[in-house]
Amino acid sequence: MTSAFFIFFLSSSLWCQITIIHSGKLIDGYSESPKSVYSVLIEKDKIIDIVEGYVDPGDGDQTIDLNNYTVMPGLMDMHVHLSGESNPKKYIERFTMNVDDYAFRSISYAKKTLMAGFTTVRDLGGPINTSLKKSIEKGWVIGPRVFSAGKALATTGGHADPTNGMAFELAGDPGPERGVVNGIADARKAVRQQYKNGADLIKITATGGVLSVAKSGENPQFKEDEIKEIVKTASDYNMHVAAHAHGAEGMKRAIKAGVRSIEHGTLMDDEAIKLMKKKGTYYVPTISAGEFVAEKAKISGYYPEIVRPKAIKIGPQLKSTFKKAYKAGVKIAFGTDSGVSYHGENAKEFNYMVEAGMSPMEAIVSATKTASELIGEEKNLGTIEEGKIADIIAVKGNPLENIKNMENVVFVMKNGIIYKNLITKN
Repeated sequence: MTSAFFIFFLSSSLWCQITIIHSGKLIDGYSESPKSVYSVLIEKDKIIDIVEGYVDPGDGDQTIDLNNYTVMPGLMDMHVHLSGESNPKKYIERFTMNVDDYAFRSISYAKKTLMAGFTTVRDLGGPINTSLKKSIEKGWVIGPRVFSAGKALATTGGHADPTNGMAFELAGDPGPERGVVNGIADARKAVRQQYKNGADLIKITATGGVLSVAKSGENPQFKEDEIKEIVKTASDYNMHVAAHAHGAEGMKRAIKAGVRSIEHGTLMDDEAIKLMKKKGTYYVPTISAGEFVAEKAKISGYYPEIVRPKAIKIGPQLKSTFKKAYKAGVKIAFGTDSGVSYHGENAKEFNYMVEAGMSPMEAIVSATKTASELIGEEKNLGTIEEGKIADIIAVKGNPLENIKNMENVVFVMKNGIIYKNLITKN
């Protein structure tokens, strides 16, 4: 009996089910044009082969028939905030909600994001994003793979100062432990604190912001030596730095200091563009956020009065800035700032990018291959190639003919696990 059990155990441990995806059109993330009638073979969480034609399954294998759909790598959004979502009461939530409340609410936002086809995100600031990342990894929560920035770093009164707009007796004088930096020593400590808290990267607010309760949406808010120290210290911990920036001066300080990406980049000038190309800095445009805040600013009471003029001025400029940066050849990685806009609507960004001059294929590559390079995961993610993690989605129709098809995701696989399958049989 013992030997029989051993033989059964050995043979069963050696056998693994293969999942075979039959694709109609395959956008693999690196080819210039899509491939027709290909099979993608998956074992556990890895892609083991891509074969022309439709491979027949072996005993126990699973076949997924996507021959009427366009198959592509899981999408990647390089700028989200899963802790919250735009609503007229958002500005009082920091007084009425506990961290537990943010955590429970974020569960639905994470699921919406994954079901929209986004299998990987960078969460660039929030009270629970690192815990959410861990919960998803442990299988407690359904959501995308999260690269978390923890708490965004700011200067006193800066865009991410958590006490902006509070009464003086409530505001106090937050320091590096709460993400507020003033000087070199603070810069080091703030980065180390985020590392201690479990962050994967650092996010700074290099300029003012649209939605913060502060007058300017564009003034520089860090000195260049402070940003250099943040970048240098982050590098010691194998972390990169993303810089929120609207105004050109703060943007240029951040680029010169060595940040990995510029977020928004609204008032980017020619000098900033030249610096980004020279340094290889990525641009994450978030046109969706600009369109969203400009529209909501028209509604009386939706934003505080100090915010409305900033939203009206800055929001509409993102699309034209994107067009300028794209024509100049700046490296562009897909990002939406979802949370500022609604979660699950991330794919609307593709349409804005195409309207501003990018081709549909380039827009898709910005959310796959280019995004994986931004976060240093190009060996694992971003394309459908042998040996890579099986993050695969499918959409109805041909998005290269109609980019809005990216908003109709019917199939989602992350780590070889199917989370969404709306395929209809003919």
